[in-house]
Amino acid sequence: MTVTSTQEHLYSFEQYCNYDDGTDNRYELVDGKLEVINPPTVRHFLITKYLEKVFDQEITRKILPWVCFKEAGVRTGWRKSRLTDLFIVPQEAALELIDQSAIFQTPPLLVVEIVSPDSVTRDYRYKRSEYAAVEIAEYWIVDPKENKVTVLILEEGFYEESVFIGEDKIISRQLNEIDLTVKQVLDAGNI
Repeated sequence: MTVTSTQEHLYSFEQYCNYDDGTDNRYELVDGKLEVINPPTVRHFLITKYLEKVFDQEITRKILPWVCFKEAGVRTGWRKSRLTDLFIVPQEAALELIDQSAIFQTPPLLVVEIVSPDSVTRDYRYKRSEYAAVEIAEYWIVDPKENKVTVLILEEGFYEESVFIGEDKIISRQLNEIDLTVKQVLDAGNI
């Protein structure tokens, strides 16, 4: 996804939540500036769709009071908001926003980002630090180019990192019984 900043006007979080320029553009709020996020690749969409299905099945199987969303937002600071590829939140957090923009101020339980060629720094560095700052308990970085899944677990304000490759079973604290390998996730990106 290519990122383009808009004009130099600084937006508050509230202005961002209500922003509509009449286009189908998707924006993130970064230090008060709107950054256009271009649509992901087909591989990106396929992996996201697969993980959403797997997560929904696990939530249903364990009868968890959670909801899985794709392409929803999460507030990461005073004038910051990121669009995630996928995340899980408690149902009560979703109910609070039922008729509002899907930009959550309550930290999700788990966030997944699929790395694309132009999002490497954003996913590995900026989102990592922003997600830790707002105390997102678990953050997955799915990297098709590097053939790996990095799972970050929040411990005392910092992420502890585990990297999984190939046939490795992904170990998740939030979805601790999930039976999922890196190969399954990455293969989902193929047609």
